[in-house]
Amino acid sequence: MHKSQVGERLLTEIDFARLNNLQGHQLTPELAEALDALDLVPSREIPPDIVTMYSQVIVEDVASGKRQKLTLCYPSDAEPHLGFISVLSPVGASLIGQRVGAIARWRTPNGDECAAEIATLLFQPEASGDYTT
Repeated sequence: MHKSQVGERLLTEIDFARLNNLQGHQLTPELAEALDALDLVPSREIPPDIVTMYSQVIVEDVASGKRQKLTLCYPSDAEPHLGFISVLSPVGASLIGQRVGAIARWRTPNGDECAAEIATLLFQPEASGDYTT
């Protein structure tokens, strides 16, 4: 089990296993670091305000205030132009395990620093009773 801290990030045990077993994909340094820092919990015990795989969130850019709807997904389902963001992307790695109200921070491929508040969690599979997605 990982170390708990104030502002802890949580992940379901099933998401952790699936992320560590992504076939044909190397985990990015951002995601590997996030996975090391996350506390694992059974799917049925994940709080309903935590971003899990296939969660749909509204994020608000800290600098511009622009809001955007994103769905956190596996690489094979990613369609960034439709808001389906791979967990292997810098944005996706920064969102996984975060709580509503947290500030997700990441760097773009060209090195720019970005930050967005997780404003709303519109859908979380576990909160709707889906513990296997």
